[in-house]
Order: sequence, then structure tokens, then C-alpha cells
Amino acid sequence: MRFAIVESGGKQYRAVEGRTLEVDRLPVEAGEPFNIARVLLMADGDDVKVGTPTVDGVEVRTTVVDHFKGPKIDRFKYRPKKRIRVRGGHRQQYTRLMVNFIGKPGEVREVEKPVSEEMSIETEAAVEAEEQKQKKVKTEKETKPKSSAKKTDKKTDKK
Repeated sequence: MRFAIVESGGKQYRAVEGRTLEVDRLPVEAGEPFNIARVLLMADGDDVKVGTPTVDGVEVRTTVVDHFKGPKIDRFKYRPKKRIRVRGGHRQQYTRLMVNFIGKPGEVREVEKPVSEEMSIETEAAVEAEEQKQKKVKTEKETKPKSSAKKTDKKTDKK
């Protein structure tokens, strides 16, 4: 599996071929290609190239999937006895990139297709559902009363 550490918007991200990457909003339309120029590290199995500060001759080709907003962050300032109450919020803009290729320009090779994140989420959900069914069956077996057990009086046992 080939991956790279790239820099975009002053932040560093781990880019893996065939997976998505969420970076700060870029001025590129959805569906258009985008090359990340600053590659700080590239690893292909045991072969690791570390840049000083960047690795020369390596590019990361991506495609813009979509633009979206992050979660709402609420802010509230309050000063008691001063009648100061300031409420505000923020939602960060992000761009989702699909990493298509990591390597030297002009290099031709078949890209490994890792298990997609959506597939792993679906399989995890299926496993959890199966575990829930098994737990339900076990609890039903445990809660059923045993008909063969007879109750004895304490008075008759004391004789």
C-alpha cells in the first residue's frame, strides 16, 4: 500500500491511494482534478522517502469529490452582573478529495484498490447486527422458566 504525507492549507494529511481525504476548502470545482504539490513523505511498503522539506519528483493526483461544511461550533461569552452576553458560531468549509495516484510523474502502474471505508462500515454493521441476534437468543434461553424443577416446602425439609 502506497501512502504519502502531504501538506495543504498549512496542515499535514495522510493520503492513501484509493481513499478520500478531507482538507480545507480549495478553489476547485467538484469533479475536476487537483495535484497536491507539497509531498513531505512517501512510503511504498518498506521503501520510505523523506523530504527535506519536500520529496522531489513525487506528485499526488486527486479528484475533487465535493465541498461540504463541518460541524457547527457554538461560542458563548457571558460576564455576570455586566449584561454582557455574546453568542456566535462557526462552520468550517471542507473539500473532499479522492486520491487517485501517488508517485513520479509519468509512472504507469496498477493502483491497488484497498477495501473502501463504506464497505468496512457496512460489514461492521452486519457483524454488529449478527451479535445482537445472538445476544437476544441467549437472553431468551436464559429467561425461559424450567418446568422440571419442583419447589419443596421448607417445613417438610426440617423433619
